Amino acid sequence: MRSLVGSIWRQLAAAALCLPLAACTLSRPHYVSPDVSVGEPAFVRVLEAHTDAPLVPGNRAQVLLNGDEIFPAMLAAIREAKTTITFANFIYEKGDIAREMAEALAGRCRAGVGVNVLLDAIGSNRMPKAYRQRMEHAGCHVATYHSINPLSIKRINHRNHRRILVVDGRIGFTGGTGVGDKWTGDGRTKGQWRQTDVRVEGPIVSHLQAAFAENWRDATGLVLGGDAYFPPLEPRGNLTVQSIKSSRASGAAAAYMLFLLAVDSSRSSILITNPYFVPDGRLTDALVRAVKRGVDVSLITAGNADTMLDRLVRQASQAHFGRVLEAGAKIYEYGPALMHAKTMVVDGQWTSIGSANLDNRSFALNNELNLAFLDKALAARMTEIFRADLKFTKQVTYEDWQRHRWRNFFYLPLIPLRDQL
Repeated sequence: MRSLVGSIWRQLAAAALCLPLAACTLSRPHYVSPDVSVGEPAFVRVLEAHTDAPLVPGNRAQVLLNGDEIFPAMLAAIREAKTTITFANFIYEKGDIAREMAEALAGRCRAGVGVNVLLDAIGSNRMPKAYRQRMEHAGCHVATYHSINPLSIKRINHRNHRRILVVDGRIGFTGGTGVGDKWTGDGRTKGQWRQTDVRVEGPIVSHLQAAFAENWRDATGLVLGGDAYFPPLEPRGNLTVQSIKSSRASGAAAAYMLFLLAVDSSRSSILITNPYFVPDGRLTDALVRAVKRGVDVSLITAGNADTMLDRLVRQASQAHFGRVLEAGAKIYEYGPALMHAKTMVVDGQWTSIGSANLDNRSFALNNELNLAFLDKALAARMTEIFRADLKFTKQVTYEDWQRHRWRNFFYLPLIPLRDQL
């Protein structure tokens, strides 16, 4: 019990240190997007230019839903690794799956595979020491990203929120999944979160590896290279993919531009799934403009909370519903479990899957990674998933929001605390 209380206080203390700095990042220039639509080739070129995300052809992708699909796929890839494994995560907790993942990584180390594990100091502060020791004793290199040091406030505020697994430089995974029991299951049961990740093969994997290498270099000073990490990659499919790598080092604007350009370029529909809805005024304006030009804007966000902190942040998120609801957008709160998927589908053609939340910390402070696909078949699959999730939601109306708006405004100062997911 004492250790649990201590863990909660450590999280609140870390969040409190981040609070004033997060508030200082809210100012952003007024961007005016170009007149392009998602279905035009110009759209992906504009996205390429403003997010520094080159178009990478020749890939294939598999959407993975919830722990029931995500962890078996990851563990299978890890256990088949021949040369290298790179693994980065924001959250690594305790539990059966966390122990199994640590043992699988340790097992490959004992087999001679080079394993590099990067864990965020704040997000993974509840990871049992035994798991780390198991990997390190097997020969894995385990590093911590930006340790908690009150004398280095800026480093505390800049977190590695990316989730990356790359095996042999040829198979990649990304999305928003952490490692712990809450990410297991089918996403329909209380205590088991709803998550969407993606497995990719092809030349795009080198871009996931580059994102890992950037954070690994920052944390350890080691520069990864050679064919073991960056092998020549042959085409594996017909998908053209963009890897949007947002970080404080590069100005942290890429994730923001990804969402802003996609919303401004929409012409028929926007389907967003995200744990929280905390856009700034410019992105809210873009969503309102989209509704006014006839775009069907729908959002599924978290309607369930496991902890007191989650409940506080959910209330802060709801304070931002008003303007988009009044404009005619539809907002739904997911009921069975905590909605943690971070996806977007625009005009039935373009899809984003990744780690970025719709909030200022993802847009201005964190390291984030999203993959974007311009492919109707993948968008149709993601739309099908969105419609299936809708069956487990409750719609929030503008009238509902008005009845509670003063209570919601009370929670606005707590928005920066949401950096626990």
